[in-house]
Amino acid sequence: MTAPISVIRQGALFVALLFASFLAIAIVIGLSVGIGDLPIPLSTTWFAVTNQLGWTSVSLNRIHEAVIWDYRLSRALVAAFCGAGLALSGAIMQALLRNPLAEPYVLGISAGASTGAVAIVILGIGAGAVSLSAGAFAGAFAAFIFVALLSSGTRGGADRTILAGVAASQLFNAATSYIVTTSGNAQQARDVMFWLLGSFGGVRWPEFTLVSMVVGLALVACLLYARVLDAFAFGDEAAAALGVNVGRARLTLFSLTAVMTATIVSMVGSIGFVGLVVPHAARFVVGSLHSRLLPTCAVVGAIFMVLADIASRILIPQQVLPIGVVTALVGVPFFSVILFRFGRPS
Repeated sequence: MTAPISVIRQGALFVALLFASFLAIAIVIGLSVGIGDLPIPLSTTWFAVTNQLGWTSVSLNRIHEAVIWDYRLSRALVAAFCGAGLALSGAIMQALLRNPLAEPYVLGISAGASTGAVAIVILGIGAGAVSLSAGAFAGAFAAFIFVALLSSGTRGGADRTILAGVAASQLFNAATSYIVTTSGNAQQARDVMFWLLGSFGGVRWPEFTLVSMVVGLALVACLLYARVLDAFAFGDEAAAALGVNVGRARLTLFSLTAVMTATIVSMVGSIGFVGLVVPHAARFVVGSLHSRLLPTCAVVGAIFMVLADIASRILIPQQVLPIGVVTALVGVPFFSVILFRFGRPS
């Protein structure tokens, strides 16, 4: 009787943690909306949202409502879904590659997106008909296809996939550097550099609609593969022995990761360390079972990214830091701890 009771208690604790996490997301989003050159009380944000949903009809300052709906709320929500997507992608990559240092950009997707964006901004490919986001998305998928071919598609093992990702990163980074140094002026180089470090400054409701659909559907699909990811923890041969179609599962999960990462990078640039740091923090709290780990990664990643966005706006007065700088300030020390922990002789 003790085992079923223990399982029920663990399930209840997990549900309570998720509820608390969603409450925390709502709070940090409210704080994010209120912080800026025009401070907005949390109560105003609440009534602005409930008014829009038709739940209340409280009279509010129109300037506050415009700032909330036209700028800050969409920015905070996009930041939350980007953090969730990167953290989810990191958890998948670490499981598939059986590498604690794997992260979403290990497939060279960020490097490919950078090349695509630079080709649009500096070379003018598309003659204005193709947006920067579309160019970045195309470059990201070009990198993914390159890695898939180089790693022998679904037959490539974890080590071969990592090596293919390193090769793709070097290739596309070299292409980006070549374009910037030979064709771009100083202002274009500065604009590209700021974009590459990540920024939520230009996102609005259309970006929120897209990223929420992509990340939401990917989370559902990944949860369906939760037991498959648990099997991958024991290696490809063990997963195959358990009845997993290794090739199909690997291709599906890599594709989901590529779609999420490419969508996020094309919108807000390259934001590092979220996919590396958050899965380890989530694993410390809920363990390694992916049925619990994946939703926890999504929630913790959302909170982490919104807090990082807040920090990017308040660390230096009257100046907004690139979001990648803030995440690196947290990620590099954590990365060092991981290296030390897994680098020690057993």
